[in-house]
Amino acid sequence: MPPPPERRRDPRVKVKVPVEIYLEGNDIPFRTATSDLSLHGCYIETFSPFPIGTVLELKLQANSTLLVLATVVASDPQVGNGIHFTKMLPEDVEELKAFLAAAEKAGTENAG
Repeated sequence: MPPPPERRRDPRVKVKVPVEIYLEGNDIPFRTATSDLSLHGCYIETFSPFPIGTVLELKLQANSTLLVLATVVASDPQVGNGIHFTKMLPEDVEELKAFLAAAEKAGTENAG
């Protein structure tokens, strides 16, 4: 049986990027890192994933701090979350594009 079709619009880059996650009504961030990252989303590993549909505010530490509004689209118990980016400033989108291009070019150097 063939694998399911790829639903992502953009290639994922295996790169660990520090991320602070803010939930509505909570000023204390949840700190973790991405396990992969693309222009429209990321995957974070966490033992206690957020429920699907949870709206998040992210601060990604790429070359600079990128502010992202996002929604949880996958929740894997004791593994992590798939997160879809819903809103970013145009300059943050450009910064993320440049970061991903550099990370992809560097290959496994940035994966550790």
